[in-house]
Amino acid sequence: MADRRSALHAFIVKEMRHILRDRQTLTILLLLPLAMVVLFGYALRNDITDVRLVVIDPTPDYATIALRNRFAGNPRFEIVATSQTPDLAEPLFRRGDADLALAFPPRFAESLSQGVPTRLLLVGDASDPNTGSTMAAYATAVITSYQTEIGATGQAVRIVPQLRMRFNPTLESVNLFVPGLIALVLTLITALMTSISLSREKERGTLEILLVSPLHPWQIILGKVMPYLLLALGNVATALLAAWAVFHVPFRGSLVLLLSASVLYSMVGLSLGVLIAALAPSQRAAMLAALAGTMLPNALLSGMIFPIASLPAWLRMVTYVVPARWFIVIARGIMLKGVGLTYLWKELAVLTVMLVVLLIAAVRSFKPRFA
Repeated sequence: MADRRSALHAFIVKEMRHILRDRQTLTILLLLPLAMVVLFGYALRNDITDVRLVVIDPTPDYATIALRNRFAGNPRFEIVATSQTPDLAEPLFRRGDADLALAFPPRFAESLSQGVPTRLLLVGDASDPNTGSTMAAYATAVITSYQTEIGATGQAVRIVPQLRMRFNPTLESVNLFVPGLIALVLTLITALMTSISLSREKERGTLEILLVSPLHPWQIILGKVMPYLLLALGNVATALLAAWAVFHVPFRGSLVLLLSASVLYSMVGLSLGVLIAALAPSQRAAMLAALAGTMLPNALLSGMIFPIASLPAWLRMVTYVVPARWFIVIARGIMLKGVGLTYLWKELAVLTVMLVVLLIAAVRSFKPRFA
């Protein structure tokens, strides 16, 4: 019995020394819980602070200007455009540059003075139904406050906001989550699996054995990651099929464009996985680094679950380097809004730049290890 306890004690000490020697893994294990607490603490918020508002005011008067000033003075709202015709709102919604539109009827002040119910039209982007409903509630509160203030002067006023939701009028939450899940699955297949696979080969020494072949290092890496790219494309196809057949998620755009964007995003994930495998000293460190560097940011900082507008300003800056943020905009834009390259070129360009940077970094990181 004593021998078993001694053996167990020696085994535990040996494992502890092994973990302590692997400083990168130990650092990740210590910092990962802290990063999770900080990210969840900032991301788990439903309040929206920056609502981009478009104002349609065909006949500006003292009443419309007063209500517009209410929105301009509210820290939750930012008036991004003002027009006398509704033609301006549609392109802004499709580009994702506007969240809400407020349309005044003609002769708004005259209707108020007559004491008849006066309708205001609120149009929201419901591609994120929860955020769209919250923004509409904020706007309704501002309108109600304005109505109450005028009513306090003794004037009989009744303003009736009418809400319309674009791109997801039934407010189905599945329409929000399915495009994000595609990004998450692609990240799992590309970055996570690639980093684990390559780091395992590096640990075993089998990767260096391939150097005796006539293949160049970049060709070896290409051969290792190509199956994951094909697997990722297969997963995109099955995810889209399930979205259409099971959840009835609308698909209003180009399938070719979405598949092309999926290939680009998968290549970004593969490059990131190769870079992690090159820098990680062990398979365990590669797995932890991939989880901390890809899965957590993609779930929390991409807009997949929690709106980016609810994040503090400094954390919103971090989201710009999260590839899933840009791909989810592309997927939702194609599937729900039916937009094309005219509106999505910026997101595709950002992913292309990320791919080039990560490819260069990955190849340079692997070359010394092949030498």
